[in-house]
Amino acid sequence: MIESRRFRTVFAAVALFSLFAGDFWRYSIGWWGFSAIVLALLAVSIVLLVHHRERWHVARLPYPLLVFLALAAVSILWSFYPGATALGLIATLVTTAIGLALAVAFSWTELLRSLGHAMRLLLGLSFLFEFIVSAFIRHPILPLVPSPGVDYDTLETVPKLLYWSRDLFFDGGKIQGIVGNSSLLGFIALVSLIVFGLQLAAKSVGRVWGSLWLLVAVAAVACTRSATILVAIVILLAVVGVVLLLRRLTGRAHGAVYAAAIGLVAVAAILVSTMSSQLLALLGKSSDLTGRLDIWTTVIALAEQRPAAGWGWISFWIPWVPPFDNLVFASGVRQLHAHNAWIDVFLQLGTIGVVVFAALALSTFVRSWQFAVERPTVSPLTTAKHTVVSLLPLLLLVALLVQSVAESRLLIEYGFALLTIIAVKTKVSQS
Repeated sequence: MIESRRFRTVFAAVALFSLFAGDFWRYSIGWWGFSAIVLALLAVSIVLLVHHRERWHVARLPYPLLVFLALAAVSILWSFYPGATALGLIATLVTTAIGLALAVAFSWTELLRSLGHAMRLLLGLSFLFEFIVSAFIRHPILPLVPSPGVDYDTLETVPKLLYWSRDLFFDGGKIQGIVGNSSLLGFIALVSLIVFGLQLAAKSVGRVWGSLWLLVAVAAVACTRSATILVAIVILLAVVGVVLLLRRLTGRAHGAVYAAAIGLVAVAAILVSTMSSQLLALLGKSSDLTGRLDIWTTVIALAEQRPAAGWGWISFWIPWVPPFDNLVFASGVRQLHAHNAWIDVFLQLGTIGVVVFAALALSTFVRSWQFAVERPTVSPLTTAKHTVVSLLPLLLLVALLVQSVAESRLLIEYGFALLTIIAVKTKVSQS
């Protein structure tokens, strides 16, 4: 059964759906139900890792990934909250195991297909959910299962950010979908654009069907109106353009393309630094980046009290654990992450952690770039044609890195799982 195509397709799609839609499960069936799903996914992942043990070995895994996990583990020795560090470490290791299983047991083509299934399910259910709320329920709704620490007996005091849906489907407001968060739904839409676009280019889906879902993803981007996603789209288009150009050219022409790309990046950096207020206004953002600057300032000040190795790994902040119980509030909501993955790593694992995590991100980016640009090697003297799917790891990684500036999702659930998949597959297996 473990090798049947139907089982593999269902497992990969459910795993990817759950990694992106953890909040959906927690809002609908609670933490206990979500934990049961995670344990089931972990059990299947372990079986797959054992079944495909000839395809991987710990010593062959990316060293920066292993060092980062080891650093998170040993941080329990100096952690300000050792119990919370143990819980965060367990969550990180479970996420890593699921990501490792997906990397080892599935090809890039299979992962692209499974991501397509998961993204269509996420977008379809999100639009259906928001339509039902606005058309039939006609008022904002809270999660079916109360979030820990939130008093739902006094609904008038519950901040808007804690609502599952704010009944904005017909009002033109930012919809939140089944994940209950417009920023997260926007990123799901971004991943959908990547996946559906590659599937259309590879002709692995029908033109009408693929185009329809591509339009749904575009609509989701429009309905969430995330500035981060708009910036990511521009960067991704630039990356695709450079890669396709490099694929057509050879030899010295590559150097000219790289020089031009570096020049454009430098110009973009100058424009951002000198025209930041105008660009923010164009994107509909305030000068404080919707309160993020205050959050970053507060978190950095705390991190600087333990700059070398940090306060201890915790991944997503646990709201009842000091100092996170009263660290940052925004719009009446206790924040559970720093809204920047790099600042979060600095807080939790200090400068050492930032260096290790940067090494993980950079090495993974280099291998992903090579995988996208270089022809696959068939034999020492023979190369094959470029494939559409070889763009997948690079585009997903770029999307994650852009999001990491405004969110800390790169450290948890889908973010860390995708980073694990890309890091492992680009090193251990190119197929």
